[in-house]
This record gives sequence, structure tokens and C-alpha cells, in this order.
Amino acid sequence: MVSRPAPASAALPPMTADDAPPGFDAFGRAVLEDVRDAVFLQDADGVLRWANPAAQTLTGGAEPRLHPVAETSGHVEVTGRRRPARVRALPGGWHAWTVPSEDVPQRHVGDFLAEAGPRLAAARGRHGTARVIAELAASALAETVFVLLPTTRGRWEWWSCERPSAQGHGRIRRVPAQVAPVLTATFGATGHPQPAPVPALEVATLPSIVADRFAGHAEVTVVSLGPSVSAGVTGALLLGRRADPEFGAEQARAEAEFAMAAGTALANAQRYARQEEATRGLETTLRPVDPPELAGARFETWYEPAGGVLAVGGDFFDVLAHDDGSAFLVLGDICGKGPEAAALTGRVRHALTALAMVERDGRTLLRLLNELLIAGGSSRFATLVLGTAKPVDGGVDLTLASGGHPAPLIVRRAGFVEEVTVPGTLVGISPQARFAEAKVRLEHGDICLLYTDGITEARNRHDQAELFGDDRLRAVLTAAAGQPAREVVRRLRQAVRDWLGSSAHDDIAVLAVECED
Repeated sequence: MVSRPAPASAALPPMTADDAPPGFDAFGRAVLEDVRDAVFLQDADGVLRWANPAAQTLTGGAEPRLHPVAETSGHVEVTGRRRPARVRALPGGWHAWTVPSEDVPQRHVGDFLAEAGPRLAAARGRHGTARVIAELAASALAETVFVLLPTTRGRWEWWSCERPSAQGHGRIRRVPAQVAPVLTATFGATGHPQPAPVPALEVATLPSIVADRFAGHAEVTVVSLGPSVSAGVTGALLLGRRADPEFGAEQARAEAEFAMAAGTALANAQRYARQEEATRGLETTLRPVDPPELAGARFETWYEPAGGVLAVGGDFFDVLAHDDGSAFLVLGDICGKGPEAAALTGRVRHALTALAMVERDGRTLLRLLNELLIAGGSSRFATLVLGTAKPVDGGVDLTLASGGHPAPLIVRRAGFVEEVTVPGTLVGISPQARFAEAKVRLEHGDICLLYTDGITEARNRHDQAELFGDDRLRAVLTAAAGQPAREVVRRLRQAVRDWLGSSAHDDIAVLAVECED
């Protein structure tokens, strides 16, 4: 785009159809004459050909000069005073220069921050938050934006955005303080941000991926992204402008307050990432693992914790194979749900795993666990059923002990359901707790179902006072008798989910033991 000296705007000759921009008719000219913004039309040779009344008032008979800055922005200079202008390309190589009327209010800082707030709050993760910060800053604060954050091996990670929408991401070497003192000082600063201009010589010392993008900018500023020492965030926001600042005299305040909001969003993203990492580690430790394979027996499970922060809860199961071909099995329910119940679940599972290595008697295991919970001072209690599954000729022998847990159910292949009566006291309540043991044999096609009360206490989606109950459980199992354990568990899961609909539910755990050939 070339700009040539223009004659005084008042002396501009009227355009004829032959020398007007393509498509510019009397109607278009009449519309432009009535707008409050000053509009100048420049031909393909860079000559100013026409100005509307608002533009002629702006120039006051003086000669305007058009100074392009970028393809879509520039300045109109009149008697030494520059006014920012929008530049729009027209057909035939013409351009329209529009200077906004001063009586039209500028965009307010508060409006911009109000628009930016929800997007910053909705961003997820360090990468996503940094990308959103760059996009928002490029929408109002500058034409070119770089977000710089520390990363490993003495490098900086960067996210960029340039108007209208070009984005980038990568890593660069960290610049030493003696080379870029303004940037490095701002990068490590915390507290209320203070925008600072970056000298052109300092910009030129930055890695080329950054320096080249700021070439031709009228001003480059940097502002800290460290909202506070406690936030644990350092970083910087580089802003390059080619035209006058959008917020005028309020530009510095807009940059500072946006940087504070952006730094807070980064701190929240960093905190959330740490919590998410800890949660994943805790879930990995506490979530039950798939049972091992056992010759002559097959295990099927269903594990569905109540909704919450953790994808684990107070219900659990474990199956541990022994060297003699048998397996220790346990299914339990810790009082309550959520993180506290999950933490106690971890203690119980780890304790039982250790105890089961040296003790096979179920009643003894429950007694030792009872003493452990009471000695630990926990106010929570547990219900458990545990024992041993041992494949033998013609079946699987189960030895089961219970501590206040719902009775195991045997789904016989012949088409009926039996209850295994194993009385016992809640675990972790009383030092005088007593536990019993029962033995049962599974023959080919028989299934023993261990379950928690998340099944029977599931609430109807239409009437929260109505529970799934023991009778419906038995009816589902009876209808599925003779089917493999996988199908039995599938039908039970479907029946309970249909019953619940979208309603919330307690933790659910199911362990089915099937006798195979």
C-alpha cells in the first residue's frame, strides 16, 4: 500500500463514475456522507480521491497524510496530529480509511475483562490456559502476543497469537538477564503486574522465532504473569502493537488487570493439574484390579463407585491367588463414600493382603482386622465377606467368613438361588466382635455372588423411597440361572441401571465366582 501526499480535503474534486472505485454509486456516496466517522478513499496509485463531510471537518482544510502500518490499520496525520484508522481494501486496488469519531466511546477495560473472565475460568490445563490467554490478548491488547512460561532444561515454552487468528506454540532457549534485562526481570516478578516497554535493541536479541514476529511494531511491552508468590507461577506476556492502543490512556491498566487475571488462571490450572495427578495416583493405588485366572474357577466383577472427585469409593474386592491353586477372595464395604472412605479402603485392602499371606482362616483374619481398625482410632466401620476358593474334582469349595455383610447368594445351574448364612459382627466397632464361617461347594455351572448394599439400596428413578431390594435381586438371579457368570453379572448390572435411571447411587461392587470344567 503506497501513500502519496493528498490535497486539502476541502478541495477534493467530486468523483465521477469513471474514476470512482468499482461499484461506488450515488447511493454508496450518500451513505458515507451521513456517517459520523471520517472516511477517506484512496485510489490504486495511493492518491487520496475523496473525503466525506466528517473527514473534511476532521482535516479543517489542512492536507491529510495517510500512513499505513499494516494491511488493516494505519494513521491519518493532520497538522502533526495522528489519528488511528482502520484500512479496508476495496475492489480495483482502492482503500477506505476510516477514523472513528471521538464522540463514540472507546471500548471499556471493564467490558473486556468481563468478556475474558469466563473464557479464562473455562480453560483447562497449562497448555489450554496459555493458548486462551494469547487469543484473548490478541483480540484487544495487541496485534502480536507471546505467552512465555518456564519449562525444563533452561528453556521457555511459548504460545503466540497474531491477528486475525494465526497461532503458534514451541520452546526457545532462556535468554540471560544481561542480554534482555527488562524481559527477564519481568519474567520472574510476582505481585501486581506493571507493564514495561521493551527496547527495540532488546527485542532484537530474542530468539528469531520471537524477534521476527515483532518486527515493524510501533511498541512492544511486557507484563508479568505471576499474580503472587504463593501462586507459584512465573512467566511473562509480550504484547506488540502496530497501531495506537485500543484502550487509549487506559491501556496500561487493561494490560495489568488482564495479566493478573491470566496469572491467576494459570495458577489455578497448575493447582488443578497437581490435584489431578495426585488423584490419578490415588485411584491407581485404590482401584480394584482384575482377578487372576484360576484353573477350575472363573471370576466376574462389577465395580461402580458413587460419583465424586475420585473414581474409587468405599466398596472394594480383591482376589489373590495362592501357590496351591486356591485363591483368597474378599468383598467389602467401608462406611461412607468419597475420599475418606476410599482412604480407609486402601488401609483395609493392604492390611488384608499382608495378613492373607500368613493366615488362611477367615475368622482370624476378621478378628485381626477388627483389632487394627479399633487401634487406628477410625470412627468408620466396615462390612466384609472373605474366604478361600479352592478348585477340587467336580467343583469349587468355598470357605466364607462374614463381618456383618449381606449374605452371599449361590445361583444354582438347576434354576434356583440359595443364601449362605454366615453371621458376624460389623468390623471396627467392638473389641468383642464375633465372626462365623461357612462352607459351600459349587458344582459345574453354579455361581456364588458376593455383592454390596449398593445393589439392594439402589433407589427407583421415579420414586426415591422405593429400593431395589432383596426380592428383585433374587428374581434377576433366578431368571439368569444356568447362564455363565459374565451374563449373570451383565443382566444384574442392566437391571440396576434401568432401575436407577439417571439417579445417583451408592458405591457398587460385585464379585461372582463360577465353577468351570
